[in-house]
Amino acid sequence: MIRGGRGGMGRGMGFPRKQFLPRHPFDYTLCEAAFPRVKPAPDETDFQSALVKKNADMCPTPKEQTSILNLVTKLQTVLDNLIVAPGTFEACQLEEVRQVGSFKKGTMIKGHNVADIVVILKTLPTKTAVEALGNKVNNDLKAVNPKEVFRVIQTERGFDIANNEATVRILITTLHQNLRKLESEQHLDVKICQGHLAAIRHSRWFEENAHHSSIKVLIRLLRDLRSKFEGLEPLSPWMLDLLAHNAIMNNPSRQALPINQAYKRVLQLLASGLFLPGSAGISDPCEGGNIRVHTALTLEQQDLVCLTAQTLLRVLAHGGYRPLLEGSNKLAVEMSVWAGGVVASPLDKAYEPPTEQEQQEDMDESNEEMITESV
Repeated sequence: MIRGGRGGMGRGMGFPRKQFLPRHPFDYTLCEAAFPRVKPAPDETDFQSALVKKNADMCPTPKEQTSILNLVTKLQTVLDNLIVAPGTFEACQLEEVRQVGSFKKGTMIKGHNVADIVVILKTLPTKTAVEALGNKVNNDLKAVNPKEVFRVIQTERGFDIANNEATVRILITTLHQNLRKLESEQHLDVKICQGHLAAIRHSRWFEENAHHSSIKVLIRLLRDLRSKFEGLEPLSPWMLDLLAHNAIMNNPSRQALPINQAYKRVLQLLASGLFLPGSAGISDPCEGGNIRVHTALTLEQQDLVCLTAQTLLRVLAHGGYRPLLEGSNKLAVEMSVWAGGVVASPLDKAYEPPTEQEQQEDMDESNEEMITESV
């Protein structure tokens, strides 16, 4: 896979379109048998111990887990009651309530005591109906728990219910057949509603396929890595979930890889171009049509993720795992020196956005091509 470039090969009059054949980048784990070692593998006990300790440090405390579980349970009860017996509440009708996100998956991080619940409405999600639902839920919570203090905060995705120790985000959507009826001025944004339906599919897939504890540990570690390095910020939580599952389970033995190997493998795959144009990448298991998850990134973001992973991988290859886990977030943008005098310099961007003239030329070529094909 090549970072950068504008593409466009084989375009224009007289040239047939090239069939797109996505290729998987080099993955040592999948072809280890073809590359037998000439010396024993290095001892990575310290690296593995550091990863395990980092995960333990990021796990939510028992107090945080208890407080978020209590709030989720209370909210789930109130919302279930509104489905079964709405009473005089007529602002909207609830179809289904589903827990999603890091709380449901078991990948929460200490200090971020937030859970997510998707509420599917039978009716259209008007902004006034969502506001009325938030107030109704808040009032019902206070009626059942008069000694507790709850706050309701309206958001563009629905509303948040919070107490002094935890927050639950209520994410509103509607039935799939209602999406085409939504109007931007009156209802919640259709893309937001589609995203909430996708979150339910992601949660179901994760529950069925990614329940191994090593996957959850790796997700937590990758979220920490993304928060430290700006170049990895374009990676969405769903991309991190799929990366972790792929790195842990996609191997010839079909057994979970040790966490140190999987952590390094994620950086190796990203560095070798897993999320670049032309790569097979990772197909989204929750969408039809063999959609590759990294196509949601812009070309500039794909390049940025790749060059950042390449720099971090060089640091890791020369024993720099502690700075990766605990140190500065400048490793990807500043030169550093490692054991043996090895210098790790940050890479330059390879992708250059096309100029206005180049964009116009591309449009002209495409128009000529369409005219030729229609003749």
